[in-house]
Amino acid sequence: MADITLAALDDMAVHRAKSGDLAALERVYRAYEGTVYTLARRMCRSPEDAEEVMQETFLEVCRSIRKFRGTGPGSLTAWIKRIASSKALIRIRYEKYRETEALQEDGGWAGRRDGDAGLQLDLEAALRQLSDTSRAVVWLHDVEGYTHEEIAEQMGKTVSFSKSQLSRAHARLRKMLGEEAQC
Repeated sequence: MADITLAALDDMAVHRAKSGDLAALERVYRAYEGTVYTLARRMCRSPEDAEEVMQETFLEVCRSIRKFRGTGPGSLTAWIKRIASSKALIRIRYEKYRETEALQEDGGWAGRRDGDAGLQLDLEAALRQLSDTSRAVVWLHDVEGYTHEEIAEQMGKTVSFSKSQLSRAHARLRKMLGEEAQC
């Protein structure tokens, strides 16, 4: 959907959605479902996790739309993306907890595989090999344009944590992609 349409949606549908208009809420959902899914898919490990993040995001949007106070073009987009990234980070924390729990129960590693050495890596595959936290920081900073301060606030960490995660992730990506280019 074009930015002009989203800006018009911001003004028209939000007012109606705040009063409980289900058709307006559906318009908001339809306008942003692709954006939210893409953000969630880039941050989460699986399509199923991204779907759940998308559902949780729009449930939160429906519950909280009356509290939305944003003004100006793009404020609804920023608000929805912030909710989505927050939900994705919660999902990542939950998955990390489950992996730790599985490791303790099995007495061995129940986590992810690094993949076959013979596979041609591209950026997508390289990103999948990063830890959930590193992948989230890379996506939020490099693609979504969040500042280190915003990332730190969302993750409940320090600004230096965000910066170091990004630096290490970039170095690892360069190494993975560089090694593949030499093969």
